[in-house]
Amino acid sequence: MPKQEDRSASEKGCVVIGGGIAGIQASIDLADQGFKVYLVERQPSIGGHMAQLDKTFPTLDCSACILTPKMVEASRHKNIELITYSEVSSISGEAGNFKVRLTEKPRYVKREKCTGCGTCARHCPVEVPNEFDMGLGVRKAIYVPFPQAVPSTYTVDADHCIKCKLCENVCQAGAVDFSQKPVEVDLNVGAIIVCTGFDLFDVKEHYKNLGYGKYDNVISSLEFERLINASGPTSGRIIRQSDGRVPKRIAFVNCIGSRDERKGANYCSRVCCMYSTKNAILSTEHVEGCEPTIYFIDLRAFGKGFEEFYRTAEKSYGVKFVKGRVGEISQDPETRNLFVRAEDTATGTILTNEYELVVLSFGLTASKQAPDFSKWGLNVLKDRNGFYSSVEAATLPVDTNIKGIYVCGIAEGPKDIPDSVAQASAAAMRASLILSSSDATRATIMKRRP
Repeated sequence: MPKQEDRSASEKGCVVIGGGIAGIQASIDLADQGFKVYLVERQPSIGGHMAQLDKTFPTLDCSACILTPKMVEASRHKNIELITYSEVSSISGEAGNFKVRLTEKPRYVKREKCTGCGTCARHCPVEVPNEFDMGLGVRKAIYVPFPQAVPSTYTVDADHCIKCKLCENVCQAGAVDFSQKPVEVDLNVGAIIVCTGFDLFDVKEHYKNLGYGKYDNVISSLEFERLINASGPTSGRIIRQSDGRVPKRIAFVNCIGSRDERKGANYCSRVCCMYSTKNAILSTEHVEGCEPTIYFIDLRAFGKGFEEFYRTAEKSYGVKFVKGRVGEISQDPETRNLFVRAEDTATGTILTNEYELVVLSFGLTASKQAPDFSKWGLNVLKDRNGFYSSVEAATLPVDTNIKGIYVCGIAEGPKDIPDSVAQASAAAMRASLILSSSDATRATIMKRRP
């Protein structure tokens, strides 16, 4: 049986589900007001998808330079308790008095003893594909997801560990502990904020004509992000997976899993146009003589500075934009180059162009890991696409139909980082009204977890 922990009701506060940029921002805003926050993340580290990005649009600021300080602030805030590598097991109650049960998975490493030195990983004989690098790199069976991970505690991947116990033998701090068991944590809180992020559209299943998973040189936008990132598997070098060559002719294809009712994705993912433009610009900085082309249906440059960003890409970086949907991608079996067949709707002609690398801009879908409140008797409504619905989009954009439960970031619908952060702050403010009016008391200190 899992060990159980019951947190004191005298520290009643808020549970934030999801440790991406939205969850981090909501947690910090609530904690700064003096409320106790339990930030729950199912991965070993907070940071979410933003941690995988190289730069952000339209300013081309370093993603890690923005995110990492917030991760550290959340981990050190006296009113925030990070509960990572954990999932929600059940939720019951009502606004001001929710009971939340979490299941904390065993890391097989003691957080209070691990120094993050990495000796265990260097001696581990097992290598597996690194999920953080989208499978383009490898990690050990004992690992931290990325260098700036918070917490920096190592985690044993039980599915791939061969129980050789080399990590336990070489750990001078005595942090490795294979006797750990799952722990059930019971929390009594006044409000809940859901910010569970997104999944990428299943392109292999729905767009077999585009060659993803079939041709090595057709990759996703997030895989491209890891290639251009200095901390990625290639140390920032753009190379083809088929032969390690540096590609100069690169195609970026938008709306793969967005705005396509035939595939059950009748909505715009909102970020694809701009992050393709960003990646096209960055490709010219990484590869001398690079010739990037973007295929798009409609270019949606709706945000502040987006139109200028698009114009700059075209005029200053030589990015070519082709208005038209791509119908098929095929491969030359000898060179492994790719042929992109598309209609240029501006001229009404059919194009077939050759590229050395094709990057597909996957659409964003609702996270499959988002809590299913209905199985706990709380009917938190979702829209037809699986995103949580706000009770009133115009005036209460972060309120669900259940009082005391709020939603922000892409859990509510596709949006970019600034909009996710703004909505997270709004959710924190709405939650603070419940916490102020209920029996939830303000926290003074954080009890350190064992």
